Amino acid sequence: MNRPDINLAQPAVQLGLFSLIGLGLLALIHAATGERIAANQRAELLQSLEALMPKASFDNDVLADVISIRDERLGTNEPVTVYRARREGQPVAAILTAVAPDGYNGGITLLVALRPDGELAGVRVLEHHETPGLGDLIDASKSGWIRRFEGSSLLNPAAPRWRVKRDGGDFDQFTGATITPRAVVGAIYKALLVFKDRGDELFRVTGPGTQSILQP
Repeated sequence: MNRPDINLAQPAVQLGLFSLIGLGLLALIHAATGERIAANQRAELLQSLEALMPKASFDNDVLADVISIRDERLGTNEPVTVYRARREGQPVAAILTAVAPDGYNGGITLLVALRPDGELAGVRVLEHHETPGLGDLIDASKSGWIRRFEGSSLLNPAAPRWRVKRDGGDFDQFTGATITPRAVVGAIYKALLVFKDRGDELFRVTGPGTQSILQP
């Protein structure tokens, strides 16, 4: 005769085993998905970096040669990662993110590449919420406007000219959308000021993978 308590226990044991198997599968899927997402993010970041600095221009692992800096002029109170491109150990460019907090529809995140002499190697928009057909012309896929900054510096143009033309500066605004380009120009100029003040710190060798929080 079967004991009632044994009959009742069997479904509970089976349910427990199924739960453990399910949790194990979920953990495996999560790990595999996490690795894939991380790899995709790394590839996208490298693609963005190489859009500003051609791969042939540096020979180090730019994603590993990094340092962190904290400076409110970059539009955030959080540490900002700076990627250092080098060739044969010599600095080629420092690439960092800067946020224009005063876009028309919120913050605009920029990727800014600066050469050791303070000249802009280039700028790209990483994220924005600007109006399609108007403010989104800051995106390199929408227009060539953002490429206008290549070769610019604090001296080219001079400080008073780092404005959109409507404000008496050198940079074009968009028809019906002045706020967006004004915000971008301002954020890039502040990034140049940060580099002017702290460029030597940004290229300081700390070893691959090392991150140092630098206070302003």
